Amino acid sequence: MRILAIEDDPDILSNIASYLGARNYIVDCAMDGMHGYTLAAQGEFDVIILDLALPRLDGYELCRRLREDAGCETPLIMVTARDTLDDRLTGFHAGADDYLIKPFALAELGARVKALMQRPRSRAIARTLQVGDLVLDIDTRELTRAGQSLRLPPAPMTLLKLLMKASPAVVSRSKLEEALWLDSPPDSDSLRTHIHQLRQVIDKPFADALLQTVHGVGYQLRAPESHDA
Repeated sequence: MRILAIEDDPDILSNIASYLGARNYIVDCAMDGMHGYTLAAQGEFDVIILDLALPRLDGYELCRRLREDAGCETPLIMVTARDTLDDRLTGFHAGADDYLIKPFALAELGARVKALMQRPRSRAIARTLQVGDLVLDIDTRELTRAGQSLRLPPAPMTLLKLLMKASPAVVSRSKLEEALWLDSPPDSDSLRTHIHQLRQVIDKPFADALLQTVHGVGYQLRAPESHDA
């Protein structure tokens, strides 16, 4: 089982990683919100442990973007010293599954992690995305088109999930860039490079193109129109 811990206090982060690692969890770590978002959006984790007071992107906004923009449904525990009812409600409204007040016992954190892993996914019905003959299983990341298995690197996969969720609507360049880099895209060619990779995999081997460029706006995934008489 793999866990992502996002915490800017190195001592707390080390304690979490050591405790869970000793219990046979694989623990990945991030010490700021933007790095945490980038890792979490890949969808490779069973549970996310998220501090709120993070540099570069606070925990509430990180959680909201994961749920609304990246389509990430990984169970998430917020850990924070903020202990008012309004704080907890804000966390749950942002998309948290659990809320743990600092200071906390590591044994309690471990118990909550285990409980979240055993909880059925409440939105399991919507775990498959499809546009035309392109099908993506969000849980297994299995991608097929016309029954043919396809493989994508993490960044194009993130773009594909966003485009498939929005299809047939157009997704702006800025929204796609934000999904990959938040507020700090490296340069204008980086998105184009990932879009090119995506096209090479999902369109080039097939007769009909699904990924369309809407000049001056962004991109869309659109199933081919039927030509039946």
